[in-house]
Amino acid sequence: MTLRFGTAGIPLSTNNPNTISGIAQVRTLNLDCMELEFVRSVNISAEKAPEVKAVAKKNDVALTCHGQYFINLNSAELEKIEASKKRIFQAAKIASLCGAESMTFHAAYYMGQNPEVVYQKVKSGLKEIIKKLNDQGHRIWVRPETTGKATQWGDLREIVKLSTELEQVLPCIDFSHLHARTGKNNTTEEFKEMLEFIEKKLGRDALNKMHIHLSGIEYGAKGEKNHLILEDSDLNYKELLKVWKEFTIKGNVICESPNLESDALLLKKFYQNI
Repeated sequence: MTLRFGTAGIPLSTNNPNTISGIAQVRTLNLDCMELEFVRSVNISAEKAPEVKAVAKKNDVALTCHGQYFINLNSAELEKIEASKKRIFQAAKIASLCGAESMTFHAAYYMGQNPEVVYQKVKSGLKEIIKKLNDQGHRIWVRPETTGKATQWGDLREIVKLSTELEQVLPCIDFSHLHARTGKNNTTEEFKEMLEFIEKKLGRDALNKMHIHLSGIEYGAKGEKNHLILEDSDLNYKELLKVWKEFTIKGNVICESPNLESDALLLKKFYQNI
């Protein structure tokens, strides 16, 4: 496995845009992966999933998945927690049927509570989801994503810790979010420290199975505001890619910039020329 680069959803240049044509366009562009965007709803049926899987395999395009935005495993309302668990499970199930390697999502909000209390709620919910996935034969990595606001559960240490305690869980590292969350995490030394921390806690295998999100990002005192084109942001992405090369990480890099494939191709070309 190598480090693959691709788009968060169907490339903008796709004619008659749908999942099948989007995967083919990813290969036409000489990109290597695509994220199924289930952020509003799971828009692929169980019946359609085998066709998606076959097209991805034919085009040698690795698939990942982003689950729904409407998730909070720390909601004050039990019915919303149950609905969140169902959404995570359904996205992971369909992604698995499509042949996706991993599914990511934003797990929870702190809601003004003690972070350890929130951690235990997230852990409990995911433990239940993973058991259900396993019982039905879906072996897909479930990946809480590092989040871009201090009000959202999911800094790097929390998600890495969770990954040490639950089977079938690994982080989705959004380097843009980690920068926006604190305004830091944007230097060569900080990038190295993050990868060293992951390897120390989760082993080399975690660096060989990375699921990464990257884009330019606008942020303020409260963290993430919105995604930007890489060159319009202060993200030190060239130094970040040099660190990736130094650590020889592998996996999938999903570009979430507004221009999708343009920045994905920019990243791939720069990485190959290091």
